[in-house]
Amino acid sequence: MRAPLWLAGIALVTVLLFASLYAISETEQAILTQFGKPVGGLVTRPGLHLKIPFVQVVNRFDKRWLEFDGDANEIPTKDKKYIWVDTYARWRISDPLRFFQAVHDERGGQSRLDDIVDGETRNAIASFDLIEVVRSSNRPFQRTEELEGIGAAEAMANVTAGRQEIARIILEKAAKITPEFGIELVDVRFKRINYVDSVQKKVFERMISERQRIAERSRSEGQGRAAEILGQKQRDILAASSAGYRTAQEIKGAADAKATAIYARAYGRDPEFYQFLKTMETLAQGLDQNSWLILSTDAEIARYLKGTGQR
Repeated sequence: MRAPLWLAGIALVTVLLFASLYAISETEQAILTQFGKPVGGLVTRPGLHLKIPFVQVVNRFDKRWLEFDGDANEIPTKDKKYIWVDTYARWRISDPLRFFQAVHDERGGQSRLDDIVDGETRNAIASFDLIEVVRSSNRPFQRTEELEGIGAAEAMANVTAGRQEIARIILEKAAKITPEFGIELVDVRFKRINYVDSVQKKVFERMISERQRIAERSRSEGQGRAAEILGQKQRDILAASSAGYRTAQEIKGAADAKATAIYARAYGRDPEFYQFLKTMETLAQGLDQNSWLILSTDAEIARYLKGTGQR
């Protein structure tokens, strides 16, 4: 009977020993609670530590900077433009005891941060126009046809604060609240800003309409330019044809004049022979072997055909 009791004693001591020890890593800090109340202060040193078994509970907290990724919220701007705003932030547990008492764990801390950051974001966005939320500086725009057509005055307006300044305002105001919950907030940024669906649809329709207007204008200018080129082509063709016709007529006139001069010189040398030659040419061109020619006895042609013509 003594052996089982001895083994049971060893097992009980082993269980008590393991229940009395707990380990803390370099990235952790812990608070011991006894019946739900913190005892013993904050434990930050890495390694093994002792606690009262089955009575004290170890509550661990991360020492590192943590990420807060908020949900997108529909928020109206000062100029009544409804937009989706999605934010993120960096935070850490600066006072574990207060953090434990206020929110208990990281999930509770994320929930409380969501309330604080979301509330300050709504207040800040509602205090500025949309252009202030979108732009960060007054850097000059490169002017384009699209910019001229779609809200040019609004897009080119100067900003007094800008997106980065608004994010700084949110951080400044939220960081004054978070220490109450043992939280240090170090950074708040806008992850995404966009129109709500109904406004986004109208913006897209407006952009499409503007693109179509520019396309129609370009198409009209192209057609006008094409008509101008075709007209110039027709004028060039007519000018070339007119110049060619004029040159041909000049050459033909010169040739006719030269031929007439030659004929005149030939006629002047031997008029009788010239008349005979022209008569023979006329007969050769106007008669063939099947033609009949009826002449009077005193016809000029008959005289040459009879061979009685004189040179």
